[in-house]
Amino acid sequence: MTTVAEKLQSKAKKSVGTKQVRLKLVYVDFWSAVKLSFLIALAIGIVTVVATFLVYVILARLQIFSTVDTLLQEVLGDSRFTLQDTLSIGQVMLFAMIVAILNVVIGTVLGAIAAVLYNLSVRITGGLLVGFTNN
Repeated sequence: MTTVAEKLQSKAKKSVGTKQVRLKLVYVDFWSAVKLSFLIALAIGIVTVVATFLVYVILARLQIFSTVDTLLQEVLGDSRFTLQDTLSIGQVMLFAMIVAILNVVIGTVLGAIAAVLYNLSVRITGGLLVGFTNN
């Protein structure tokens, strides 16, 4: 008579063969692709705005703007010109927000177009063959 522990131990010793499965991707759901592309584009937009703010703050703290101001004042011959008046933090952040919003819209539309094009191309190519294995 064998115990439960012995049965479990004998099962653990058996080597499980690797099973390979080949599947064909023949359809991408349109709304799933739109939602996923929207979320990815939104994340990239947030990163764009935060990175723009951080770069601006770092450049201001390192006094890069004052160095560039001195150079531009000499080149332009205008001693009143300052780069931070031309490119204030508000203007830079507004531009970053506009770029981020355009990125979200364009990224979402491109994701939708990619899903439609893939679904149309499946009729010609038969789909994408993908192999999976379990270890």
